[in-house]
Amino acid sequence: MNPPTRHTLKDRDSKYVWHPLTQHKLHPHAMPIARAEGALLFDEDGKSYVDAIASWYTCMYGHCHPYILEQVGQQMQRLDQVVFSGFTHQPAVDLAEALIDILPFGQQKVFYSDNGSTAVEIGIKMALQYHANRGEKRPVLLAFENGFHGDTFGAMSVSGLSVYNGPFEAYFLQVERIPVPQEDTVDTLIGRLEERLAKKDVAGFIYEPLVQGAAAMKMHSATGLDKLLALMRTHGVLTIADEVMTGFGKTAAYFASDHLQTKPDIICLSKALTAGLVPMAVTSCSQQVYDAFYSDELAKGLFHGHTYTANPLACTAALAGIKLLRSEETWGQIRRIETAHRRFDDTIRSHQKVRSTRQCGVIYALDLDIDMERYGNLRDRLYRYFMEQGVFLRPLGNTIYALPPYCISEAQLQKVYDSIASVLETL
Repeated sequence: MNPPTRHTLKDRDSKYVWHPLTQHKLHPHAMPIARAEGALLFDEDGKSYVDAIASWYTCMYGHCHPYILEQVGQQMQRLDQVVFSGFTHQPAVDLAEALIDILPFGQQKVFYSDNGSTAVEIGIKMALQYHANRGEKRPVLLAFENGFHGDTFGAMSVSGLSVYNGPFEAYFLQVERIPVPQEDTVDTLIGRLEERLAKKDVAGFIYEPLVQGAAAMKMHSATGLDKLLALMRTHGVLTIADEVMTGFGKTAAYFASDHLQTKPDIICLSKALTAGLVPMAVTSCSQQVYDAFYSDELAKGLFHGHTYTANPLACTAALAGIKLLRSEETWGQIRRIETAHRRFDDTIRSHQKVRSTRQCGVIYALDLDIDMERYGNLRDRLYRYFMEQGVFLRPLGNTIYALPPYCISEAQLQKVYDSIASVLETL
């Protein structure tokens, strides 16, 4: 009798699990990760990988941070989950107060949800209904070219990357796209927009401030964006800052909007909000936005809700993360990574195979001087090379970027740099 077949975790996964951003015929197997600690991921064989992108910019204080685990563990013993319609609880109130304390000036109300795409969805609904509640018909939204805001329909509508959205574009909201503002082009852009905005049919403008993440960490001018936001304000257009990726210290400020003089009306948050422990999102807004929904008419309320809205465990994780964010230790780590990125850039930017480099806070990116598909064979070879070197990086086409956890050690950071430098010699 033959012994029973022992199926690996990879085999079991491929039998039933459908992974995101994956064409399973081309990539049938996912790598099992057994545990994580600090800036490291460990596979089933115990091999470690430096998590150089903080698991999609979430675990900024490190994986399985003991303080966060302790706080959430204590909360588990008191209250795990409760409906947030008609009830409230201490972690939700404490978190709202903590967020308002660090959010850019003018934010006054906090609306909880489950993920970054949904945070954007709510921001869009706020903008559209804000004008409807005031008796104005403004069905149009403005968004940057090549922006990315999520995978739900409203978020897809305002995103400009057809690699993600192509099959659905016929079903989108009314969205007009504009180029990102650079200092030498913003005046021309503003001149063109003045006439367009005079029609008074634009409800909101959504943007990723300073850094467009999924567009391969493309960066634009703070001065130019400031001028654009000021223009929107003069025309009554609500501004929606998608800080899902940029928030919580990554740009060397609490939020990318802190680098700007004109603050947004609405802000979307997720990812590092809960330090990567559990899913959660926030859409915050100004008192002016909230007041447009405050009415004796039931229909003027914002009727949007999720079962896990303001989950007490998620709120507790977020509170613990904010405490770490506000510590001098964390800001020392951020400054250390900024400096290390600049040193590495000095050594690499003139390499013959590097087309360009850029940095904002702890975000560093370089473009290879080669044309390649966003998810093509050469990109996959780069990904596998980095994993073989013990470094988790996810190139976006010809862009290699690093956005490491703040706790990353000097040796781990150097390993990331060495792997990038060495891959240039293999191309």
